Amino acid sequence: MQLPFPLAEEPEEAEREAARKLFAGEVDFLKGVVAMDGLPPDDRAEVCFAGRSNVGKSSLINALTGRKGIARASNTPGRTQEINYFTLGDERFLVDLPGYGFANAPVAVVAKWQALLKAYLAGRVGLRRAFVLIDMRHGIKAVDEEILTLLDKSAVTFQVVLTKADKVHPEDREKVLAQVREKLAKHPAAYPELVLTSSEKGEGLATLRAIIAGLT
Repeated sequence: MQLPFPLAEEPEEAEREAARKLFAGEVDFLKGVVAMDGLPPDDRAEVCFAGRSNVGKSSLINALTGRKGIARASNTPGRTQEINYFTLGDERFLVDLPGYGFANAPVAVVAKWQALLKAYLAGRVGLRRAFVLIDMRHGIKAVDEEILTLLDKSAVTFQVVLTKADKVHPEDREKVLAQVREKLAKHPAAYPELVLTSSEKGEGLATLRAIIAGLT
């Protein structure tokens, strides 16, 4: 019997190569957005990346695109309150949502960000999927549950991407995967496959590129 939420299979060679070419092509920072009226036209397919502060989101976007500084990494949780838009070729947007988990951010900043996030998720016709990044060393935490529930309520399909897989011993991976699968079973908007990644080692990058390339 197949496990619920199996790991996504590696792409076929043709898919892998098409995705590699897409991400090796033109990827540019478009704009940072702090309010809904600043969003670009909703005329492309887009995917967004969400995750706790310091989950490795900037590192993953940089690794996917092969450009070291395109997504600026910040070590201060909650410092960047912008939705950052990148163009991927001529037909797609990559969207970097600010890290959540605001231990050091003022209450007003948190409230403003939550309102913007809700409006963004509800209002983007071109949004094909949200990729929620989970640090594999820690699994799904309470703060992650909040964003997953918001995605459920917004009826936005989300797929969990486990980051920093290279930091977890192979024997411990199954424990983390079991916890993640158990939690995701309660979320109707969860896409039924997981992606295991390591920005440092390159693990899972070809798989994630192919998934994104297939969302049109």
